[in-house]
Amino acid sequence: MKRGRDYIVFALDVNSAHEAEKYVNLLEGKVGMFKIGLELFIQTGPDIIRRIRNLSSAGIFLDLKFHDISETVKRVMERVAELGVDLVTVHCASSQKMLEMAVKGGRYRKVPATATEHNRYRGKNHAGVLPGEDGVGVLGVTLLTDNDTAVVEAGGFKEHYVNDIQALVMKRAKMAHAAGCRGVVCSGQEAKMVKSTFGEDFLAVTPGIRPEWSITQGDDQQRITTPAMAVRAGADLIVVGRPIKRAADPAGAAERIAQEIEDLQ
Repeated sequence: MKRGRDYIVFALDVNSAHEAEKYVNLLEGKVGMFKIGLELFIQTGPDIIRRIRNLSSAGIFLDLKFHDISETVKRVMERVAELGVDLVTVHCASSQKMLEMAVKGGRYRKVPATATEHNRYRGKNHAGVLPGEDGVGVLGVTLLTDNDTAVVEAGGFKEHYVNDIQALVMKRAKMAHAAGCRGVVCSGQEAKMVKSTFGEDFLAVTPGIRPEWSITQGDDQQRITTPAMAVRAGADLIVVGRPIKRAADPAGAAERIAQEIEDLQ
């Protein structure tokens, strides 16, 4: 059975390899995946992936949210596939063709150079994501969790989507599913609908997670949910950053979140 920790993706929202490694060491065995975002990747480059893999058996989620012309995204995804990460994000705000090309590029993977790498690719990581022969799993970003109705309206969307953000999320999820994506990134408010519509094998990855004990006024996230709410709704993975990072005891905070999830089972 999937353990509470397996749901947790810790966001390495830091700006140095040293600080990233500190959190990886603290949280090894406490979370299922580590997420590398733009800030850390720009500062350290692809080498940070190798460094994290050497420290942890957890999965690696590269959150760079690609959005460009289809052929460029395909070529970039071929390079990403060579890095051996488990999941990578691409914006759904473009065309279905771009998503299809991302999936195609993500299937490009060279034979692992070492027996250790080969064994890793053959087995599941802590989060239960199986990289396998299909290459890196592409996640379509449906709508950023700091976007609300006002942002959608300002973006010039039809009134139907302004009045019903979930309809916009589901339209983009449908594109991602049709393109062959591994799943989507969506808020906990849409996770249940995504799972019921597209099935258990289509991942619902939920950011904007705030345990009740960590919610503060002025939070920049607009569409937040607690870990229990997200998992109860069907989220396969929950992305947690600040509630763990800012805790006096990060490992203890991760364990507390994992226990909250296990209490649902």
